[in-house]
Amino acid sequence: MSSTSLTYNDEQTREKKPPGSSPPSDIPDGGLHAYLQVVGAHLLFFNSWGIINTFGVYQEYYSTDLLSHESASSISWIGTLQGFLLFLIGILTGPVFDRGYFRCLVILGTFLVVFGMLMTSLGNTYYQMILAQGVCVGLGAGCLFVPSVAIVATYFTSKRALMTGITAAGGSIGGVIYPIVFRKLQPTIGFPWATRIIAFMALSMLCVSLAIMRPRTAPPPKAHALLDLSAFREAPFNIFSLALFLSFVGLYFPFFYASIYGSRITHLDDDVSFYLLPVLNAGSIFGRIVPGLVADKAGSLNTIIPCAVIAAILAFAWLDITNAPGLWVFSVLYGFFSGAIVSLPPTIVALISPDLSLVGTRMGMSFTFAGLGLLIGNPIAGSILNVQDGKFKPAIAFSAATLIAGAIALIAVRAWLLRSRKGWKA
Repeated sequence: MSSTSLTYNDEQTREKKPPGSSPPSDIPDGGLHAYLQVVGAHLLFFNSWGIINTFGVYQEYYSTDLLSHESASSISWIGTLQGFLLFLIGILTGPVFDRGYFRCLVILGTFLVVFGMLMTSLGNTYYQMILAQGVCVGLGAGCLFVPSVAIVATYFTSKRALMTGITAAGGSIGGVIYPIVFRKLQPTIGFPWATRIIAFMALSMLCVSLAIMRPRTAPPPKAHALLDLSAFREAPFNIFSLALFLSFVGLYFPFFYASIYGSRITHLDDDVSFYLLPVLNAGSIFGRIVPGLVADKAGSLNTIIPCAVIAAILAFAWLDITNAPGLWVFSVLYGFFSGAIVSLPPTIVALISPDLSLVGTRMGMSFTFAGLGLLIGNPIAGSILNVQDGKFKPAIAFSAATLIAGAIALIAVRAWLLRSRKGWKA
């Protein structure tokens, strides 16, 4: 995010600056301590979004083995419930972060993620997986998510989008490593121990985050309300929340079903088609960092809009991909351009928020709409596809249509800001 954007925020709050806020000149924007926060936040993302991005491999395993009697749509509720709860409890974790309880959130999140994965390793029925992997892991990931992006936003100004992108890349790297760990270990040591090893890996990394991360800003003397209802009187916030909802309805369909599509439609061997999920997540690593570099120069909205449009075009192109090379190319490109839709929203919330002391609260509010989209998207898509008969096109078209609708809403946010302020950079 640029100094131009921060200047706009300063002008909005020049008359009245709440006690918990900090002027841009006080933000370090670098230094060892600031970069350690990025490392710690990266690990938080690795073990929140990274575990959620891993669900595609569990979806495939459940569909063919442990829960083979359940429909693809029913199984996908486990993964989408994780993502929904991650976003939903941001309504609580944002204000709790703003009040200075960062360490409490990370400790609670660590416990819930590790405990949830350990309980998943013991489960063998659908409702047990819903409670352990869906509810417990989802709540734990939610405790880790908002603090990870909110704390980075308070340490950087001109490098904010890049540092947020590096933080968010942790989710993609986790989405590469954890599926491979599960896939390699499950046939040899079984589902329970493969899942427990993922839990122990998460525990070790989250302990590192606890050791090195420290909030920079003191909590305001007067605690904020759980909701900043004034945000709903601001058109950019409302339109941006709608954009997140629409985008996340369709965004994760390839991450859940690309591997199954590869084996059923392009006739890849199961051991080969599995790697479509790590490839999607590997593309997303660069898609979270490179757009951050561009956004610091060109503006976050100016960067996310073309990425969202291209991701939607790629989703439409998927309708006609019936060969393995085309599917591999699609996975790399879609992973890259969809990565920006995940990494850049925190910097946009900071951009349209008049006070950085409210950024955690507003992130939680806005991301709830993303969670709602994620919750309903894949189950709806799963209910209109037919895996047995290889009929994926209706679900792919649904995913692509919601992505293009989300891109249009992002363009509307940009047009509104362009009308309300001077300059092109946002």
